[in-house]
Amino acid sequence: MSEKKKITRVRNVGNYNIGVVIFLIIITYVLFNIFSYFTKTHISEYQVQQGTIASNYIYQGIIVRDETIEYASHNGFINYYVKNASKVSVTDVIYSIDTNGAISEKISTSGSTPGAISSDTLNALSSEIGTFVSDYNPNQFSEAYTFYQNLSTQLAQDVNLNALASLSSQVASAEGNNTFYQMTSPEDGVIVYEIDGFENYTIEDIISSEFNYNSYTEQHLFANTEVKSGDPVYKRVNSEYWNVIVPIDEKLAKALNEKSAVRVRFCKDDFELDTACSLIKEDGNYFLNLSFNKGMVRYINDRFIDIELVMGDKIGLKIPQSAITTKEFFTIPKTFFTTGGDSSNPGLLVKQTIKGVEQTTLINPTLYYETEDYYYVDNELLSENDVVLMADSSNTYTVGTDKASLIGVYNINKGYAVFKQINIIYENEAYAIVETKTAYGIALYDHIALDASKVKENQLTTK
Repeated sequence: MSEKKKITRVRNVGNYNIGVVIFLIIITYVLFNIFSYFTKTHISEYQVQQGTIASNYIYQGIIVRDETIEYASHNGFINYYVKNASKVSVTDVIYSIDTNGAISEKISTSGSTPGAISSDTLNALSSEIGTFVSDYNPNQFSEAYTFYQNLSTQLAQDVNLNALASLSSQVASAEGNNTFYQMTSPEDGVIVYEIDGFENYTIEDIISSEFNYNSYTEQHLFANTEVKSGDPVYKRVNSEYWNVIVPIDEKLAKALNEKSAVRVRFCKDDFELDTACSLIKEDGNYFLNLSFNKGMVRYINDRFIDIELVMGDKIGLKIPQSAITTKEFFTIPKTFFTTGGDSSNPGLLVKQTIKGVEQTTLINPTLYYETEDYYYVDNELLSENDVVLMADSSNTYTVGTDKASLIGVYNINKGYAVFKQINIIYENEAYAIVETKTAYGIALYDHIALDASKVKENQLTTK
């Protein structure tokens, strides 16, 4: 007999396509990442770069000069013979007073006589008018009146003096009858035909009063044709030395604390001067006293003036203000730190109670900053009121006894946020310049969180 073969039926488990399986795995991974991307908080980053910020400041200051107001000694009609902002000696006639007006009228009308104005004066006036028109700023309309007054006094100096000389015999007779008076300056100085009430103010008076430009007024004296005894007739500036007092904030006061000189740019005409400076503190307010020994006549018609303090450029690591934050830390005396265990970094012996059993544990907290006496640590491994033991001593320290805050940014080089302290050299509204190569700080080309308000310590970052 032939041997029968036993046939075993094998169950069909299906024919799977490995390519489809791999495709499904890839699709699942992609979908998971898309879901994660849209559900996670995304951290915009900023790469730290070397940079500069121009540290110039523009302020409005008030000018203090040695000024004296001179007053009319008689009633009568007045004529002036000196141009505004001119330097005079004690022999120069500044003005005259005619008690009956006869000579004064002849002097005043002499300008209408043909040839009364010399060609040199006309050429000088033409040149000054051309310069004023080309440089005119409509935002400084008050300069137009000052220019008009300067032209008027310049004409008076030329025309009135010539008229006075031509009437010498009549003048001598009137002086003999005590009806005409030629007045000279009691001292050498520079003549100004504007007064504003600040003539007798000292530096001490300025810093103890309020700066109020809106209420500032001037009295123009040159337009007067008749005066009474005791009326102001002109102002004399007695010295080339002058000061500008500038109210400043505490930040600028600190920046200028060790400076004895500074470069100043006058915004009015871009003129620059190097000058001595000093700080004044009065009732918690700071003032900068700028002392000049030149340029006084250039701004003799000004009381309030805009200046720029040219401090130069600050160089360092440039970071946006949005990246800067503050964080509070425990500050623990260095004397409580020790070394041991598996780390060479400073550690703390912390007394802890675990499951009802009191024991001492050596921990190595992250150090964020240090001073001469303290290390700065956070609450990652420590809690407030934890007790720290001093090695080989019975002394203890309670965590949280001392705290302090640091200014810093979040470094995200490793894919998670780590606070790093910074030392700001200078800042404006948009950026800050910080010191380079600081311990526990940031370095050039580090990646930091652009918006610190959206980041927490140790947070994973998704770009």
